[in-house]
Amino acid sequence: MSLNRSEVEKIAHLARLDISEADVTAYAHSLSDILGLVAQMDAVNVHGVTPMAHPLDAVQRLRADEVSETNQREKFQAIAPQVEAGLYLVPKVIE
Repeated sequence: MSLNRSEVEKIAHLARLDISEADVTAYAHSLSDILGLVAQMDAVNVHGVTPMAHPLDAVQRLRADEVSETNQREKFQAIAPQVEAGLYLVPKVIE
């Protein structure tokens, strides 16, 4: 699939992108190459291929879900402008 100049300008307009006239041809060529690659990938026979969640055979290391910080609530609320019943009071910003 190949994109022409007017299609690139329409895409840029819809995406609210400002593309200079000098760059439209280069974008048309690059986007056409991308669409060509997608068409090539779409043509590959994947029948019998098991879908993968990740291309690498790796395991995500997770840290233990443990509290590592000390509770400093009283210290922070002591320097807050306004506090009531353990909550920070902030000015209303939306009417």
